[in-house]
Amino acid sequence: MIVFDLKCGKSHVFEAWFRDNATFESQCKDRKIECPVCGGKKIEKAPMAPNIAVSNTARGAKSEKAVDETVAAAKFLSTCRALREEVEKNSDYVGPQFAEEARRIHYGESDKRSIYGEASDRDARELHEEGVPVAAIPWLPRTDS
Repeated sequence: MIVFDLKCGKSHVFEAWFRDNATFESQCKDRKIECPVCGGKKIEKAPMAPNIAVSNTARGAKSEKAVDETVAAAKFLSTCRALREEVEKNSDYVGPQFAEEARRIHYGESDKRSIYGEASDRDARELHEEGVPVAAIPWLPRTDS
């Protein structure tokens, strides 16, 4: 097994393990490697520092913290992607008319239903002040393209 530091097109650096260099090259060419931060598939090897021997205590604490942070980030991103899928599956997309349609629903001028779309910070603040229930959610880009 071999570990590489990898970098996505948005310069996020992460580690990944491979059977050998040929496996990395094949998976990279087939775009099977995904950045755990943004989901990007444009991946290249990042410069790596030489492996300098340190005490097991120091190495273990640093490695464990890095692994915990990477796992937490991956779980968060996975949850955000699942949320996006759920919203898209169960809500109507109203695009930039979100604020207007949310008001129509709130005031009974349109059928009550779940909607999603885009709104400026100002529109969202005004909707909140009017008592219209809205929420901003992290909207990650699709990774299946």
